[in-house]
Order: sequence, then C-alpha cells, then structure tokens
Amino acid sequence: TTPGAAPAVGGAMDLAVGAKRLWVVMDHNTKDGKSKLVRKCAYPLTAPSCVVCVYTSLAVLDVVPGGFRVVSMVPGLSFEELQSRTDADLVRDNENKTTG
Repeated sequence: TTPGAAPAVGGAMDLAVGAKRLWVVMDHNTKDGKSKLVRKCAYPLTAPSCVVCVYTSLAVLDVVPGGFRVVSMVPGLSFEELQSRTDADLVRDNENKTTG
C-alpha cells in the first residue's frame, strides 16, 4: 500500500451494495465501553437501508426508523441498562425476551 492512499474496496462492500437485506453480527461496545450502535454514522455508508437486523453481544435488534427495536436481550440485562450502553435510540418490543 502507498502511504496516504485510501484503502482498496473489498468484496464485502460489493456484496453489501447488491444485497436486499443484511444482518450484522458485532460486539455491542468497543473495548473502552463506547457504543458501536450510534445515532449517526461518522463514515460514508456503503449500502444504506440494507441492514434489517443487528445481533450484538448484548441483544438482537431490528433496524427501525429512528433507531433500533429490541427483539431480545441477554439474561439479566434490563432495557434501561441496554439503553445506557447504546448511543442510538432503542424502542421496546412488547414481547422482549432474553436469549440464552
């Protein structure tokens, strides 16, 4: 790689652009505790509006207008605790379940 050059586009980016729906699997927070689920992305979006569901280390979340709908959470985690660990707005699902 050339110093200062932009990184090359990879296969995942090509797949995301052509996908109708994407599911994301990720840690909920960074190593220093910051939320990875943010209100607004700081980087350009590869395939906006393609992600329909996010599976994190703490919860399963559907992408909805204005944030994420909580489908299920790990046992022992309250909705309030999950929201405190999440920058983006969360919406309660009437049938919140724990996963385990």
